[in-house]
Amino acid sequence: MAMVFKTPAEALAALHRMARGDPTALGDLYDRYGRLVYSLAYRVLGDTSQAEEVTQDTFLKVWREPLAWDPAHGRFDGWLLTLARYTAIDRLRMETRRAPGGQIALEDDVASDDDGPDGLNGLDSLDLAHLHGLLEALPPAQRQVVELAFFNGLTHSELAEALHLPLGTVKTRLRLALQKLKSWWESQFGPPD
Repeated sequence: MAMVFKTPAEALAALHRMARGDPTALGDLYDRYGRLVYSLAYRVLGDTSQAEEVTQDTFLKVWREPLAWDPAHGRFDGWLLTLARYTAIDRLRMETRRAPGGQIALEDDVASDDDGPDGLNGLDSLDLAHLHGLLEALPPAQRQVVELAFFNGLTHSELAEALHLPLGTVKTRLRLALQKLKSWWESQFGPPD
């Protein structure tokens, strides 16, 4: 039966068990967060086999450094998703370097509700459902830069080049979008822990 972590202390306890070499702790973390990590990796990469590899790589990183998460710096799931996102972006950049011409492909819509098995919208996490709703409320130009930056891993310079916009415009759109998202989130849920 999968362990559900209701408090940061429970996640930290599982990480301490993992540090002592308890393989069931890794299983508990994977059972609880594997689907979430896979969904994010799939959203970034758009490929099931690569998303599966990124999911494995992410949990392997946690296994190798189980005490890397600091509860004082945020929630465990946020830290884990950040780790997964960077792992997926590294994979994406590696693939982009291998692609002929190294062209950055843009899609009109970064992801849709039916992307991959379960996508981000199929998760049981109310936080992700709320976040998706907040993203949808952004003006299209701001939503585009957020999605390309955070789900496709583009840097500010890559965004400017891909969207044929001045770098300052890209930075302004991203900053305004993140300020709106933070404000909306805090108005609904209060400031982060």
